[in-house]
Amino acid sequence: MVTLTFDPFREMDRLTNQLFGTTSATARGPRWMPMDLYRVADHFVVAVDLPGVDPGSIDLNVDGNTLTIRAERTVQPDEGAQWLAQERPAGSFLRQLNLGDGLDVDRIEASYDAGVLTVTIPVAERARPRRITVEAGSSGRTVIGDGRTVQGEEVTE
Repeated sequence: MVTLTFDPFREMDRLTNQLFGTTSATARGPRWMPMDLYRVADHFVVAVDLPGVDPGSIDLNVDGNTLTIRAERTVQPDEGAQWLAQERPAGSFLRQLNLGDGLDVDRIEASYDAGVLTVTIPVAERARPRRITVEAGSSGRTVIGDGRTVQGEEVTE
């Protein structure tokens, strides 16, 4: 069984591109790249799909609190090839992320494997959760942030 779906917007894009002589794969201007963003312990991870991109074309820059990811993907068809379908985008890819103040932008690391660019952004030491001890008057007891008290070496609930 074959199911066909009709997307009027895709058809309009296709007709417009044919009319103006461009295809979505070769149109000028930066393309959007899909990504996942998650946190593991004391760092954030950005995984960006960039299949078929030459790792040498990937450019990562941090300017203030903005991380910019640029990449280039070229299509080299055989000479005399007649395109029947061209759905894989080519050209420039661009993504910008606004980084918060609590991140250590000096220690950002990146790797590219199997078409996925992985960027690791550590949380700054000053922004990591920490326990603060509270001294309780002159009784010599210290109250720990979770409500327990310490008297000498002994911890009581």
